[in-house]
Amino acid sequence: MTGRIEVRGARLHNLRDVDVDLPRDALVAVTGISGSGKSSLAFGTIHGEAQRRYLDSVAPYARRLIHTAVDPQVRDVRGLPPTVALEQGRGAGSRRSTVGTVTTTGPTLRMLWSRCGTYPPGAEHLDSDHFSPNTAQGACPTCGGLGVVHEPTEASMVPDDSLSVAGGAVAAWPGAWLGKNYRDILATLGHDVDLPWRELPEETRRWILFTDEQPVVTVVPTREAARIQRPYQGTFSSAARYVRRTLAETRSTTQRARMLRYVETHPCGTCGGRRLRPDALAVTWQAMAVDEAADLAVGELLAVARVRLDELAVQPERDAREQAETMLLEDLVGRLGLMAELGLGHLTLGRGSTSVSAGELQRLRLATALRSGLFGVVYVLDEPSAGLHPRDTEQLVALLRRLVAAGNTVVVVEHDMGIVTRCDWVVDVGPGAGREGGEILWSGRVAGLAGVVDSVTARYLDHPVHAGEIRPDGSPARAGTGTLSFTDLTRHTVRGVDLDVALGTLTVVTGVSGAGKTSMLDAVHDVTGAQLARVEIQAGDDPPGAAEETDSEDAGGAEGGAAGTADAPAGGRVTASGDGIPRRLVRITQKPIGRSPRSTLATYTGMWDHVRKTFAATPGARARGWTASRFSFNTRAGQCPTCRGEGAVSVELLFMPGTWSTCPTCRGARFNPETLEVTWQGRTVADLLAMTVVQAAEALADLPAARRALAALDALGLGYLTLGQPATDLSGGEAQRIKLATELQKERRQPTLYLFDEPTTGLHPADVHRLLAQLHTLVDAGHTVLVAEHDEAAVTTADVVVEMGPGAGEDGGRIVTTRSPDLSTHHP
Repeated sequence: MTGRIEVRGARLHNLRDVDVDLPRDALVAVTGISGSGKSSLAFGTIHGEAQRRYLDSVAPYARRLIHTAVDPQVRDVRGLPPTVALEQGRGAGSRRSTVGTVTTTGPTLRMLWSRCGTYPPGAEHLDSDHFSPNTAQGACPTCGGLGVVHEPTEASMVPDDSLSVAGGAVAAWPGAWLGKNYRDILATLGHDVDLPWRELPEETRRWILFTDEQPVVTVVPTREAARIQRPYQGTFSSAARYVRRTLAETRSTTQRARMLRYVETHPCGTCGGRRLRPDALAVTWQAMAVDEAADLAVGELLAVARVRLDELAVQPERDAREQAETMLLEDLVGRLGLMAELGLGHLTLGRGSTSVSAGELQRLRLATALRSGLFGVVYVLDEPSAGLHPRDTEQLVALLRRLVAAGNTVVVVEHDMGIVTRCDWVVDVGPGAGREGGEILWSGRVAGLAGVVDSVTARYLDHPVHAGEIRPDGSPARAGTGTLSFTDLTRHTVRGVDLDVALGTLTVVTGVSGAGKTSMLDAVHDVTGAQLARVEIQAGDDPPGAAEETDSEDAGGAEGGAAGTADAPAGGRVTASGDGIPRRLVRITQKPIGRSPRSTLATYTGMWDHVRKTFAATPGARARGWTASRFSFNTRAGQCPTCRGEGAVSVELLFMPGTWSTCPTCRGARFNPETLEVTWQGRTVADLLAMTVVQAAEALADLPAARRALAALDALGLGYLTLGQPATDLSGGEAQRIKLATELQKERRQPTLYLFDEPTTGLHPADVHRLLAQLHTLVDAGHTVLVAEHDEAAVTTADVVVEMGPGAGEDGGRIVTTRSPDLSTHHP
């Protein structure tokens, strides 16, 4: 190891003016419990300072075109080379973005077919853009390169023809005011909106659902006692027109999913679901069209490419076409080989990037970074082991070592003790989370961390599983109170699998990366929701405070395959027997709890509604005639007029990047001065939003609903978050635990089936133990929990372990074993 990176006076977020040295040309782990300040040090300070220096070297006018870097808030950083950050965020992926896009393997594949493919006799040569479904040259003209056609029909848009138009027969129309507007327009036009749909003339039904006309009429709304509504000019839209426009324009996955319920989806009749024009599909290489190659698992495509490359290598002479083929295959084999080494051989290049896990996505980016051949940089990685089976971690460490051997420094924010113990250096941040963290407890060789008394991480270096923290010593596996029997489950690589889930137990589905764990959960979710709806099982909806996740459109270079197609519902059947049969179905994922800073921890969990009502009941609020809405920063009456309730304002600088600054009027309080004049127990609403969960638990102890929510959050290790924490600042692991806490606070009596997909991702072992203890609490309350997971603690303390495999991709998708773990061997 040569040289070092010297950080002096780091103050970002909760970092307490810390100094720390990191060796260069080494593999460095940054550890600490969730919220301790690890990411603030690695990404916010080290990577942030490198970004700031780069921006200082760019012409002022050009800086405006570059995404604003976070202010690192550090006094000085010496010895810092350029940095490359590989975080777990999904960036701008969309339905058209694929594995081939992320790894830049797609252009090589398209060029191979363009330059070296076999064309039909007399066919014209095609350039590489003709082999992409995301270009005008290549996309099928009927489906636009999506492979499927969404067709609104009467049956799909009017599921219950016994209802009238006024009663909501046209389910595809929007709710709230706009849907009422369309119904009022029909009444104004003279249609009978109170007659059952099936009794309307066929011509009238077709016009309402499919007309392209958009008549504008004067609507006189029905007078309501509480208010007078004035006439307005309303524009009509048929249901089919509304559905098609929404599907084409929405950036919301939630809205898109809703619209897909009102169409019949089938493969495109022109391209047969293959997304490309016929002339591109007619070109082959090694007897495959480009979409067929993109649908091969990376490992299979790698084998085909290697065989052809070996054939070319033994040829004494090669013409220009064969020379180009050799060059392209060498690049393709290099990229595919790295993906296979990183445990991604089960993926296909045509698979949508939004359907792979965050850990897989980061490793795809890592494969691209390894291929770039950069020298002398600092790679900052966010838990590269996420979603990786322990069997695959050795290969990951070997590849990280290759980056170091190439003359780089690798800094990993990591919780996997198997990887931490293999690093050259470890920086442990803590001792607690939030305001209780932000200190450097240890910076040195890994062996030295074991002697640091205040370090939580030190407890788990040699013993990552403390079963006694999760389940009492000697607690036997639960036998179950009944059974959910699934037969012929089919989803992706899971084909015709039978699964028995013991009711009243915690069952962990495990297996190597790509073995089919998530597909199994998808199948269980779809089949349970569809078939057991007869016994009132319902999908768990997001709470009212949840915002929709965006789905930005990125048409960059995706390949053939199923990236743009909608997943078909899973196949299979389920029967239930015994006691504790679920009446509800809840799936808790790591999707964001909101896409706007206006969605916060307090609003999502619902506790803010109770706080607002409490403030509205104070003498000060009642004297002013204020209701609960006054104490929302999302309403004009209560919010600060300058920042509109966001607490910060955007500052646009001429020839410089824009930035955000604390609102000069409310100083981050979000509310206007009049609203802050009202207090409850000596505190304003702004005071409460600034409190951490732990602090608020004491302040709101007299509000039972808020107290329950805060207790659930604290039990899951989220006591360091503030009530006003914007949803956009939360990690995937934090978002998932907030969803779980929101569920835990409810007083549920009906037996529920809970589904979790790798809930320990991004969590320190101590936080993993707290999470698992809460999952067992759910089971003790009579519910059933099914978890897809790699974590050893989860597997060890489960009641039942279902192992998928034996391999990944096409070699997986089957149940290898079903067993009970041995708890007695994990009580260090």
